[in-house]
Amino acid sequence: MNRILVDAEERMKKALEGTRRELSGLRTGKASPALLDIVKVEAYGQMMSLKELGQVSAPEPRLLVVQPYDKAMVKAVSRGIAMAELGLNPTDDGTVVRIPIPALTEERRKDMVKLVAKYTEEGRVHVRQVRHDVNKDVKHQQDAGTLAEDDGKRLIADVQKLTDKYIALLDELLKKKTAEVMEV
Repeated sequence: MNRILVDAEERMKKALEGTRRELSGLRTGKASPALLDIVKVEAYGQMMSLKELGQVSAPEPRLLVVQPYDKAMVKAVSRGIAMAELGLNPTDDGTVVRIPIPALTEERRKDMVKLVAKYTEEGRVHVRQVRHDVNKDVKHQQDAGTLAEDDGKRLIADVQKLTDKYIALLDELLKKKTAEVMEV
């Protein structure tokens, strides 16, 4: 019985982390190194993530700086960022790549809030799906006689509490990210 709860919580945690990861990649008005996590760069004959090729930092609120480990990769890194379709224009001075983060327009902010809400709702759907799967599993076990009815009801109640907890965490994430996006 505990194994079912632990498994359910693990799956809900993954849904929360997945949503958190999706939201971290969304551009707000502030510079965040996570913004460049999706960037792939052609280096040494293969596609590599930016993290593998250099250090990304945000020294100022509206500026990202990429310091490639290998100076020969500066142009490739700059090209990779430009081709990532993030709406960013990197510049390089031969040693580092600077990426100014433009301010978001009001219309773009509203679009971003819709996207944040969409990602959060997908996270909620995943959490609810875990609950649905566990409830179905409990029902099967009760029908097969391997789980007592009282234990089944307790398990379903515990899973509902877990679901409520993770939905609340997702709502909190939604609130924070929405405020971050709307901040001028």
